[in-house]
Amino acid sequence: MKQRMLGKLAVSEIGFGCMGLDFSYGHRVSREEGIKLVRQAAERGVTFFDTAEIYGPFTNEELVGEALRPIRDQVVIATKFGFDIDPATGENRGVSSRPEHIRGHVERSLKRLGIETVDLIYQHRVDPTVPIEDVAGVVRDLIAEGKAKGFGLSEPGVPTLRRAHGVQPVTAVQNEYSLWWRAPETNGILAACDELGIGFVPYSPLGKGFLTGAMSPETKLDKSDFRAAIPRFQPEALAKNTTFVDLLKRIAAAKDATPAQIALAWLLAQRPYIVPIPGTTKLHRLEENLGAADIALTETDLAEIKTALAGLEVEGDRYTPAGKAMAGVESATKEDV
Repeated sequence: MKQRMLGKLAVSEIGFGCMGLDFSYGHRVSREEGIKLVRQAAERGVTFFDTAEIYGPFTNEELVGEALRPIRDQVVIATKFGFDIDPATGENRGVSSRPEHIRGHVERSLKRLGIETVDLIYQHRVDPTVPIEDVAGVVRDLIAEGKAKGFGLSEPGVPTLRRAHGVQPVTAVQNEYSLWWRAPETNGILAACDELGIGFVPYSPLGKGFLTGAMSPETKLDKSDFRAAIPRFQPEALAKNTTFVDLLKRIAAAKDATPAQIALAWLLAQRPYIVPIPGTTKLHRLEENLGAADIALTETDLAEIKTALAGLEVEGDRYTPAGKAMAGVESATKEDV
């Protein structure tokens, strides 16, 4: 697989988002199955793996660390801090990036991953109570000590990104971006990455599974699946949003591809430093996702998609109000409105 640059980090042009292996989506695989799938991804050329302490919580890092330990020198591992998680119960008590706690979070992540240095450490969500300069300063120190190589931010607004970058150069921004959430195009984030030489990692590049075409208004989501409460995934919204999947199917038919592959290929075509991280629990879906790297969308294809998107409107918010407040999604609450 070809490589792309996130700042100074060379990674496969499609990464693996590991969250869904044992967190959030209802269906979870066993630890053994998860380890096997991560290794199968690496065997197929994936070198960029994304996890976080909150996934599980804690168990996802352990799984990823065990899976990649035999090939540690061949892969790039990203993880995240930024939530106050009760170590005994796993309860998420909200965003927290107090400088005196960051070092402990990172040390524990390194231990769970079984590594001495994490390649990319993100602040998972902006903490409005802590100056971003203080957060960046702690990460700068951790990098100087060899605990980390790169600094990332997830869901920052542009002012926060610039302030952080002034203290410690930011390697990558991880914000949601897909054909049905295109805010980074208009809220200044991609423009700032262009200017500052920062990589961009779209999470939920397949619209949390919707853009694969595998969902319909009749799809029943388990109560343990976080999408069940999201406005965008309610039956009426799913019915209206099928226009996005219809567009992907039309382009895919001409390319002998799948809707998911076109959705990922479209992202890859937006910037040379964009590295999507689709996740899955199934080998055939993994192989389908990676196949997107072989699809070349022409200028005509991209123009057709752009014209079609201009006439489509997404139905439903991407978060519940409570979820938005808990997640501290800065770019969704400030720059996107």
